[in-house]
Amino acid sequence: MPQALARQPEWFLSSVVFGTQLLVLSDAHVGATPPEVEESLLAFLERAPSLGDSLLLNGDIFDFWFAYPRLIPRRGFEVAAAIRRVRKQMPVAMVGGNHDRWGEDFWEKDLDVRFAPLRMELLIGERRVLALHGDGVTESHWSAAVLQQFTRHPAVVTIWKYAPTWFAFWVVDRMTYSLGNTVRDEAILQRASERQRAWAEAELAKDPRLGCLVMGHTHRAMLSEPNPGQQFLNPGAWMDGFRYGVVTPTSAELAVWRG
Repeated sequence: MPQALARQPEWFLSSVVFGTQLLVLSDAHVGATPPEVEESLLAFLERAPSLGDSLLLNGDIFDFWFAYPRLIPRRGFEVAAAIRRVRKQMPVAMVGGNHDRWGEDFWEKDLDVRFAPLRMELLIGERRVLALHGDGVTESHWSAAVLQQFTRHPAVVTIWKYAPTWFAFWVVDRMTYSLGNTVRDEAILQRASERQRAWAEAELAKDPRLGCLVMGHTHRAMLSEPNPGQQFLNPGAWMDGFRYGVVTPTSAELAVWRG
């Protein structure tokens, strides 16, 4: 939880076309999932340039990411290196999630990936696409919203940066289920997904110039078109079925990686 939130803009706004076939991926939770999840993600990243012309990583790609000045999490190394290889072939953007928004300048300086801790707006063709992970927006319990605000606070970020790394990762290993989405009740998951959809569609209604709003976090795939030419997209969780999304200048769709 380094100084990224205190030092970097919460938003990134692009006035340059980022691509015309945007791949969207969220919630892989690399480091806390079975090996096949990471293996499939590495295979997808290798093939990504043949599937689209730009890539958005929309939060919680890693179960925990914290870029200290002189080290990075070992569990995320292979995926971070794969992201760098993709970047050499097409534009890559990353929005932080409640597990991995503490990247300081690692993504931009070392990987040349456009990074924003909280929200990002991109141009796909002439279409405005707003992306945010979604934590703290429509949480079902007050404690989850409080936790998200706590982990974003600059004081917490600074303390974490200077805490012994062995202690930091020990704490993370015990907090991962508090930060994450561990609910398995189908009715609760469906209500969370519907709340997110309603919030997103209300945001789209406020700004008719916005073409697509992308979110993750609920681990539930969702695609809706509340108004002509406006879509809400949640690609679902990569860790649950290798799901991703595609956004073009005129449309959005859900997809599944078949390998």
